[in-house]
Amino acid sequence: MNEALQRNHSVIITIVKKGKAKKVCETAKKAGAEGGTTIISKGTSVKEFQKIFGLFLDEEREVVFTVVKHEIEDIVFNEIINKCKLNKPGSGITFIIDLKKVDGIVHLLKGGL
Repeated sequence: MNEALQRNHSVIITIVKKGKAKKVCETAKKAGAEGGTTIISKGTSVKEFQKIFGLFLDEEREVVFTVVKHEIEDIVFNEIINKCKLNKPGSGITFIIDLKKVDGIVHLLKGGL
């Protein structure tokens, strides 16, 4: 079995308004993560729809995926919440998903994370 598949990792998923992902990534790195992957998405929150010409336009969001070992997931997660002010309404959401299997994280394994 591949060494990466034997490790216990989680992914912290953080969804924020466009332009805020950089702060999420910087915060995660300072808290011990190696980095993150950001993708652009569309939010569908009913409160944020704007009605123009009978069409609903939804706001763009950035989704940050940060893979971390279980041992540091709480530290990284709490730092993202605190430094990015996710405990304030409308600031974003973050959550953790356990990874059953993961591969392609050789940089994490070599660094001992």
